[in-house]
Amino acid sequence: MANIQSQEISYRAGGVDMKGYIAWDGDRKGERPGVLVVHEWWGVNDYARRRANMLAELGYTGMAVDMYGGGQQAGNPDEAGQLMNGLLADMATVRERFNAGLDQLKAHESADASKSAAIGYCMGGGIVLHMARHGAALNAVASFHGALPLGMAAAGEGGEVSARIAVYHGEDDQFFTAEQVADFKAEMRKTKADCLFVTIPGALHGFTNPLATTNGEKYGIPLRYSELADSCSWDHMQLVLQSAFR
Repeated sequence: MANIQSQEISYRAGGVDMKGYIAWDGDRKGERPGVLVVHEWWGVNDYARRRANMLAELGYTGMAVDMYGGGQQAGNPDEAGQLMNGLLADMATVRERFNAGLDQLKAHESADASKSAAIGYCMGGGIVLHMARHGAALNAVASFHGALPLGMAAAGEGGEVSARIAVYHGEDDQFFTAEQVADFKAEMRKTKADCLFVTIPGALHGFTNPLATTNGEKYGIPLRYSELADSCSWDHMQLVLQSAFR
């Protein structure tokens, strides 16, 4: 059984105090690839930390990055929307904060700085796609029910896509239209990205988060957890990471 070690980590990005979380297997010898976890619109909460722990159990160094600053977390959709919209209004800041977190991950004593990836959920899924589309030096990214439009680049923007990309998207996700899905796929073809788009039958937005169904019912938004979709997408992601880190 893995001996999971973890710590809260404080760092700076653009003059803002950030509060992330890093986890690794203390019994594993030597450096290992690092995987950044980019949170949902709720902020860097226990769910994001749990995913970092799960990555550590797989033999990676996992880090839940703080995209809002100060470890801010939303208590309801209104607060989450304000935080998310404030962040996404300035994509240069998004990239700066992502890269600051990635630098912290690469600098950790357990991490192999030459091998790194990023996974993200909802807003965070869109952010990892954005980073890949803008040429981030990552071996792979995986987006779970991510904000696909963030993976698009305006004319004259973007960069050469070098990361292997895996997208796990719910067939019944009501947050993104069929046109947006088609536009994203066209963007990936245009850039000749190594992108595998996996449509999960019957899955709604938030299918990986056990709290999605409760939150959806509480706030009247189309969210639903699916244990099968969660486990299948996570298992497939492991194959993607293994292949990318060879």
